[in-house]
Amino acid sequence: MSIPRVFLIKNRKRRLEQGHPWVYPGEIDRVEGEPSGGDIVHILNHDGHFLAQGFYNPVSQLMIRVLSYSETIIDEEVFLEKIRKAWRRRQWLLPEISSCRVVHGEADFLPGLIIDKYEDVLVVQILALGMEVRRQWIFKALKRIFNPRGIYERSDVSVRRLEGLEERVGFVDMPFDTQVTLRENELKITVDVAEGQKTGYFFDQRENRASLKPIMTGWGESHGIYRDSDGCPRDKKGKEIKNPFWDGAEVLDCFSHTGSFMLHACMYGAKKVTCVDISEKAIEMARRNALLNGFLHRTDFVAANAFDFLRQQVKEKNCWDVVILDPPAFAKSRQALEGALRGYKEINLQGMKLVKDGGILVTASCSYHLSSFRFQTMLEEAARDAHKILRLVEFRRAGKDHPVLLGSEETDYLKFAIFEVFNRE
Repeated sequence: MSIPRVFLIKNRKRRLEQGHPWVYPGEIDRVEGEPSGGDIVHILNHDGHFLAQGFYNPVSQLMIRVLSYSETIIDEEVFLEKIRKAWRRRQWLLPEISSCRVVHGEADFLPGLIIDKYEDVLVVQILALGMEVRRQWIFKALKRIFNPRGIYERSDVSVRRLEGLEERVGFVDMPFDTQVTLRENELKITVDVAEGQKTGYFFDQRENRASLKPIMTGWGESHGIYRDSDGCPRDKKGKEIKNPFWDGAEVLDCFSHTGSFMLHACMYGAKKVTCVDISEKAIEMARRNALLNGFLHRTDFVAANAFDFLRQQVKEKNCWDVVILDPPAFAKSRQALEGALRGYKEINLQGMKLVKDGGILVTASCSYHLSSFRFQTMLEEAARDAHKILRLVEFRRAGKDHPVLLGSEETDYLKFAIFEVFNRE
């Protein structure tokens, strides 16, 4: 059976040749054959030269998602080997990690497929029609490679409707306990793969959470504590300080979810961490994680809208040594970007006002529609309006298990920055 062929127009940007994994309707000249939604098609330039092959979906704006740059016949064994290669890459780059993102969609040449490994449990998210019609290939491959305790599907995302698919969620085979305790940077973290955001947890910030280590201590002097000649910490009145975390930061962690940044802050020596999240379930899970790691006495938990909480704390003139802002993606589409920018600016402006002079702002965005340039421009505007000066300590992106394709800006979605914050007046 001949494979349908899609010819691209002559005068187009050479995005595909530069590594971009999608073909849009406006780039297509003609289709030879009668492909159905989800079928494999060959992609050719206007001269008939083979470029790639991928999934075809006539109802989607992402009409073709590239699966391979060779003419290899795509079968069940190809899927098995692609998933196996993705897992080997994680084992190579993250040899001590037992929980991570195993497959990151287009960046692992498996477009529209997300696979996260939580110890002995796997979570699968299928975002594309081409993957949906091959779902059994995926599940069979996962059982062969991992022999997991269970597989849970979290295809509960609206983007599936753009592919002509209904949302889907649930156990792939037999039910199992969806609460899993994983290990990250020496911490124990319990997540619920059925109830948590996205697939249950955010592995992409693993290395970024570890980057908190140097900024969690060194704050004693700014709190009025000094060491006497014997090295004993004392307050301004000369009273000995018994708190072993006297040199640690006072931290505000907004959009805390299940408390992963809070846990790292505590592990690295924070004196006190206040967690804020709008979800009661997330706050309860964060509290349980604090207890699990022995940090409960150094943590406070607030179930509240972070926007409202930040504004109220500014009114009350409260402040912290370190403020962490790790919000969900405000920009779900390019059309929503301007509104999202206003939201990002608002939380960062208020967050800066809550940082003590010389303190630290940790801020992130996971909206791929928001470029690094516009993210930094937004922060400059927020600093201006807050009458603050920012000095960059570090700018980071997603972790090693979330690879980036150089020709695809969509895969370079996470921005993470650490700034010193100084008063301008």
